[in-house]
Amino acid sequence: MRTTFMANETNIERKWLVVDAEGQTLGRLASEVASILRGKHKPTYTPHVDTGDHVIIINAEKIELTGNKLNDKMYYRHSNHPGGLKARTAGEMRENHSEKMLELTIKGMLPKGSLGRKMGKKLHVFKGSEHNHQAQKPEVYELRG
Repeated sequence: MRTTFMANETNIERKWLVVDAEGQTLGRLASEVASILRGKHKPTYTPHVDTGDHVIIINAEKIELTGNKLNDKMYYRHSNHPGGLKARTAGEMRENHSEKMLELTIKGMLPKGSLGRKMGKKLHVFKGSEHNHQAQKPEVYELRG
């Protein structure tokens, strides 16, 4: 009789992957990276266990947005004080805070709760083409499509 494989912390093998964001569309890149962080690309995927790989994204400032999103899409945050709502356009975010823009998009696609926060910690976003994770010997990951 066969038993169903259940992943746990002892039998998970994690890789380090490098993704180049240059010329990629924000949502398409984010959905694929979120899938990698969850571990859905592996045959050993288990929903209640973090089986995903570490992802390093380089060239975050060269991400593309389709249509008129650079001017129309807004990013909001609030200081929890009266009148404390701050708003930025996607163009401002890409110009000044491109790492934060990618992190917000990808983390929004991960599960909510402690498991999703644990998955989000495996995301490393860098503005330029250099990153400080060479010691982990990351592999280059080619996005689909």
